[in-house]
Amino acid sequence: MGNPDDQPDFEAVRAAARRLAGVVRRTPLLAATALDALTGGRVLLKLESLQHTGSFKIRGAWNRLVQLDTAARRAGVVAFSSGNHAQGVAAAARTLGIPATIVMPADAPRVKLDGTRALGAEVVTYDRAREDREALALGLARERGATLVPSFDDPAIIAGQGSVGLELIEQASELGLAPQLVLVPCSGGGLAAGVALAVRGLGADCAVYCVEPAGFDDTRRSLAAGRRLANEPGGQTICDALMASSPGRLTFPLLQRLAAGAVAVTDDEVRRAMAWACRNLRLVVEPGGAIALAAVLAGRVPLRDRCVAVVVSGGNVDAPVFAELALWDNPGPAA
Repeated sequence: MGNPDDQPDFEAVRAAARRLAGVVRRTPLLAATALDALTGGRVLLKLESLQHTGSFKIRGAWNRLVQLDTAARRAGVVAFSSGNHAQGVAAAARTLGIPATIVMPADAPRVKLDGTRALGAEVVTYDRAREDREALALGLARERGATLVPSFDDPAIIAGQGSVGLELIEQASELGLAPQLVLVPCSGGGLAAGVALAVRGLGADCAVYCVEPAGFDDTRRSLAAGRRLANEPGGQTICDALMASSPGRLTFPLLQRLAAGAVAVTDDEVRRAMAWACRNLRLVVEPGGAIALAAVLAGRVPLRDRCVAVVVSGGNVDAPVFAELALWDNPGPAA
């Protein structure tokens, strides 16, 4: 495998897609929903919430792990994650026969903790407020001679996530459509950078926007400042999957070059999007997975007479939380 400090390119995304063929689902691109009438445009939903393990993360995890040599596979892998990357790495590791240890916050959604353990990984929990997950994971990897698998700042991870963009543009073309905008959930930026690489590499006339939770809008602020900025410590959001402290060292330059911009939405707007998706589309979407849809419903970008693709990135949410949000008192416009 190449140098972990190398920037991935479009060819790396295409190579990742070949490795993923027959391993991941070609998730649906949902068209012709009530969103068209609400926005005055054409809205397409790329449903990675229906992917294996309930999120897009298995794409990057598989692309990273399948390239490990025999010795590295035998020594195992260590990852740190709030849950979706954890399950992606655990699933890929189980299929490839690789021991996996995942460092996860003790307050991660139960469905993510249980799902990771059910896939055969060893879970080591930590206190999100007082402990450094990256330091814990790095210490475990060094102690065991294992390979550290970052959640976003790795060229193979970014390239694997980029396969979402390849599929999206291809599926839109099959519908006779060409998206002018793609809205992508963003935390560390692996998915957004990968999708931007794919879209640009395909020559699509399409602007990629990152969508972040308010208070965790480090990518938006960093793009405006022209340098990587961190979020203030101690912030809270219901989007547990989107709480990276700053854009990645590898992902940020890619987003600077390829993304059109970034927008932020509030937790209440995310709640509204989850409730709307449940009531109108019969979809179970987790908070972080619903954030790009929230940007559509909140009117964060102009959509009238435009075709926009929205990445719905995950569906791993605890049942009691989802039940509460699905019945939320302010679900937004009715279909």
